[in-house]
Amino acid sequence: MTTNKQWILRRRPTADITSGDLELVETPLRAITDGEVLSRNIYLSLDPTHRIWMSDRDQYLPPVELGQVMRGGVLGVVERSASPKFKPGDLVKPAVGGWEQFTIAKDHLMRPVPDLPGVPLPAHMSVLGSTGVTAYFGLMDIGQPKAGEMVVVSAAAGAVGSIAAQIAKLKGCRVVGIAGGKAKCDWLRDGLGLDGVIDYKGEDVAAALDRLCPDGIDIDFENVGGAIMDAVIARMNTFGRVSLCGMISTYNDERPVPGPADFGRVLMHRLLIKGFIVIDYFPRMAEAMAELVPWVQRGELQWKTHIVDGLENAAEAVQLLFSGGNDGKLLVRVSPEP
Repeated sequence: MTTNKQWILRRRPTADITSGDLELVETPLRAITDGEVLSRNIYLSLDPTHRIWMSDRDQYLPPVELGQVMRGGVLGVVERSASPKFKPGDLVKPAVGGWEQFTIAKDHLMRPVPDLPGVPLPAHMSVLGSTGVTAYFGLMDIGQPKAGEMVVVSAAAGAVGSIAAQIAKLKGCRVVGIAGGKAKCDWLRDGLGLDGVIDYKGEDVAAALDRLCPDGIDIDFENVGGAIMDAVIARMNTFGRVSLCGMISTYNDERPVPGPADFGRVLMHRLLIKGFIVIDYFPRMAEAMAELVPWVQRGELQWKTHIVDGLENAAEAVQLLFSGGNDGKLLVRVSPEP
């Protein structure tokens, strides 16, 4: 354990991420100093926001600088510790991780991973990680669902969308999910029990919304943007809420992202459109976990993980997010679980 494999950002993508944008290198692994912890990364989370971090567009965090390790969330096991807070064998999540084999961080930037009987480790990178927290606060804090309301979730078979859709059901709402392909739509209908599903690849989204939401839409949990978002907003009820979680359909486009086609509807129907980022809610994570953990332990929340083996495959695997090729939360297994 003298070297560290790392993915370095070499150039900013201009559309899709291509060969040469990132480079896998091997660098010396330095010794840790007082108060530091060295963890061996087990899982790396691949997320749509990584494409934004690779660019220099206006964003909520500083862009990853050229020549630096690509940023990304990781879960690991402590290998060496110069801190009384952690010992070898402890499972941890660094506050700031990267696409690399090992992470060195100060102890105050390491968060312990709780041992929950019967809960697999990848769950802490999905339903009990930032994914679940995103879904929870996006729906509960911005959407403020009330029993009987109509909720539409785009990218509903995705990691965040599927959790948001299930929370809406747990809160007594009617839920329509939009996804791409028969298999994903079947899972939403038969596996998660959504009230309606729309296959955007095989049917007209606007017509399907008219059929499934004849009384309009109260909450839009928006993950896609573009034409799908326009179709949903055009059917929002007065005082409807749009929880703007993501716009993945636009992430490979370097131009400014246009807003809703019918922006006048926001005024005439007094719609609330609020963008949010999960880091906004980190101080309130315990609030989300108080509901998410019992739901998981009682089997009331389902989730999927799509695991790609090998850090060397990370740059290729991240493309699955933009082709729809992943089935659930996309993770790279960097090393074996302890």
